[in-house]
Amino acid sequence: MRDATASDAGALAEIYGHFVLNTVVTFDVGAVTAETMELKRTTVQSAGMPFVVAADDNDRAVGYAAMCSWRPKAAYRHTVESSIYLSPAATGQGLGRVLMEALIERGREAGIRELIAVISDEGADASVHLHHKLGFESVGHLTRVGFKFDRWVGTYILQKSLGA
Repeated sequence: MRDATASDAGALAEIYGHFVLNTVVTFDVGAVTAETMELKRTTVQSAGMPFVVAADDNDRAVGYAAMCSWRPKAAYRHTVESSIYLSPAATGQGLGRVLMEALIERGREAGIRELIAVISDEGADASVHLHHKLGFESVGHLTRVGFKFDRWVGTYILQKSLGA
């Protein structure tokens, strides 16, 4: 587990690109490039928020977790949205939990108060289960808010308080 760096951009694009092209767990629909992921990483880290990776024995990223602003208005500055993605080969090994625990701890250190997870209501049961195990509470279900692969998909909203 370590902070993401510029050298991770290609692996991050492969990881996230898989979900963009093959699933509805993200509502992005366009191509994912290393440049896209590098911009995402620098934006997150420049804002003082964590962007962490799980790396294999060759130090190649096999999963990542990051925080980004929940909403642009100043009153939301202590609330963030979390994202977590693992390469298909890295699932089922406990890396998701390790990544989310690291993200939560780093969020606390960064002064984050509320952590929001927006999870597709189709094909993301393992993610919902993981978030519940880590103390997230289900606080809402938005139906038919995204249109991808010629169908409507909704999202579950989960929330975890990180501090007083």
